[in-house]
Amino acid sequence: MPALNGLLERIRAKAYGRRQPLVLINGLAEQAESWYKNKRFWSRYFEVHTPNFLVYDGEAIHKRIDEKQPVSVDYLVEQLHSYLFNFAQTAPYYLVASSLGGKIAVEFAARYPQMISRMVLICPSGMGDKEQLPIMEGVRREDWNSVVRSVFHRRRFVDREVVRYYKAAVKNRRWKRGLLRTVNDTKEHSVRSLMSKLTVPTLLITALNDKICDPKTAAEAAAEMPAGVGHYLAIPKCGHAPQIERSRKINRLVLSFLTDPSPTAHPSWARKFLVKPTRRESSPARPT
Repeated sequence: MPALNGLLERIRAKAYGRRQPLVLINGLAEQAESWYKNKRFWSRYFEVHTPNFLVYDGEAIHKRIDEKQPVSVDYLVEQLHSYLFNFAQTAPYYLVASSLGGKIAVEFAARYPQMISRMVLICPSGMGDKEQLPIMEGVRREDWNSVVRSVFHRRRFVDREVVRYYKAAVKNRRWKRGLLRTVNDTKEHSVRSLMSKLTVPTLLITALNDKICDPKTAAEAAAEMPAGVGHYLAIPKCGHAPQIERSRKINRLVLSFLTDPSPTAHPSWARKFLVKPTRRESSPARPT
């Protein structure tokens, strides 16, 4: 019966009300480009936010660089808090983060746990391993092909328009300066010690063919999450960007984890496919 009700809810006209907010936090790729296989699907169920605080040729990052201030994880966490507190104002939030975004999400959840409901980490960095960063040399040589090969297990899943965008971007000196400074200022930041302190339901997804973040280290970090809080899934034959390479699986899995009363990394078919669009309470209290 719950599954049937979920199907009917998707078909009938939607009631008035605001959907639950979902915040997407990406890594070194810029927001709008990196969630192109996910945002439209999740927007059916959530109010999706993509705070674009990693704009490598933008004024904010270059102002910090000119003032000799770091583009650090601490800075990015506070940028996220400022965006959500001042412009979204609908806490608590669901967070979905990938790569560098995983560091930002874990730090944010540790500092502002009252602002988070649930969290999904996709191939997160900062789990204690020595990360491989081919993007550094690829950008310096203006060779985006080497970056693509290192990120994807199966290159055919890469959208040509995304590749065209970054081919142009790596020839932009201002963009390169912002990106390389961000990489340099965030690469040593570890959040491994915070994994055991998480209090919100968290799903850590790793890919077994990830060439950037060691999947073995990710599995070890997942095991340190508290029982009942942490959930873990390893995806075979996939590289560092499952949200693109295995988008259908990730879209449904994330949807189920964020909405199910008893979240799991291994939901049944019905729990993945027959999900109601989310709705907030009419007058929610806003944590700060």
